[in-house]
Amino acid sequence: MKPLHIHTPLWESAPIKKRTKQTVFLKMECFQPAGSFKSRGISCLCQEYVNLGKTHLVSSSGGNAGYAAAYAGRLLGVKVTVFVPRTTQQLFIDRIKSQGAEVVIYGNDLDEAAIKAKEFLAEVDGGYVSPYDHSAIWRGNSTIMDEVVYEMNKPDAVVVAVGGGGLACGMLEGMHRYGWQDVPLYGVETAGAASFAATVRAGKLVSLPKIDTIATSLGVKMITKKLFEWTKVGEVVPITVSDADAVNAVRYFLDDHYVLVEPSCGAALAAVYNQVPELADKKSILLIVCGGIGINWELLNQYLKLFE
Repeated sequence: MKPLHIHTPLWESAPIKKRTKQTVFLKMECFQPAGSFKSRGISCLCQEYVNLGKTHLVSSSGGNAGYAAAYAGRLLGVKVTVFVPRTTQQLFIDRIKSQGAEVVIYGNDLDEAAIKAKEFLAEVDGGYVSPYDHSAIWRGNSTIMDEVVYEMNKPDAVVVAVGGGGLACGMLEGMHRYGWQDVPLYGVETAGAASFAATVRAGKLVSLPKIDTIATSLGVKMITKKLFEWTKVGEVVPITVSDADAVNAVRYFLDDHYVLVEPSCGAALAAVYNQVPELADKKSILLIVCGGIGINWELLNQYLKLFE
C-alpha cells in the first residue's frame, strides 16, 4: 500500500545560524499533508489496521494524532471516531471534523479520553489508533531518517519535541538503523508537561499529577515505556523550556522562515533559539520541525499577549 506521507524538505537555516552561530538543519515535517510528522506514524498504523480488515478507526488525541487519523481514514475509505478531552481547542475539533471524522469530547485530559476511546472500541470492533504508543507508529516516524541520511552529514545532536514519545522513538529507531547511534537525541518539553524529564530523573516511568501547558499536543502524563527503554541504550536527554519560550520561538520561526507552527513545535525550536546549556557546544544540529494544526494567527496573538 502506498505511503500516505510525503518526502519533506530539509533546510539549513541561515537566520538561526545568524542568531546562534550554529549550523541548524530543519526537517520540515510541518509540510506533511496532515500538518505534522503524525502523517508518517499514524497513517502507517491506520494502513496496518485496514490491511487487517478493520473498517472503523478509533483515536484518542488532543489534536494532531486525531487529525492525522481522520486524514488517513478519509483516504482509506473507513470510518474514524476521535475522542478528545474537554481542554481541546475548538480549532482542533473543527479541523478533525473537516476530514469527515466524528469527534467525541470526553474527560479532562488525554488519559481519560483514551480510556473512553478503548471502551468504545469494543462496541465497533475497530482498530485503536494510539497517539504515540505502537511499533507501527515508531516505524512510520523512523522514515524521517530514510530521507535525512542522504541529504546531510551526521550532526552533533538531534532535537525533537516530546509529548508521549512517538517521534523520539521513531527517530531513535531510524538513527540506529543508519549508524547514528553515537549522536545524542534531545527531547524537549514544556515545564507543565515534562513527563520525560521526570522519568529520567526518577529512573522509572513517572505519571504527572496534572498537565499545565498551552502546548496541549505535549500534554501527556506518562511517556511511552519504549522511550524510557531507549534512554538505557544511548544518550537520550530531556530539555525543559517554558510556555513563554515556546511561544516566542513560534514567533521567531514565523519571522525567520514564514511558517506558522504550534507551541508544541515551538518547544523544540526554543531549545535551539535560546541556546540552552545542553546544546551550547553543538556545532551542527538536526531539528525536527514537527508542525501542528493547533495554531492560527488569532491564537498566536492571544499567546503573545499572555506572555507579554
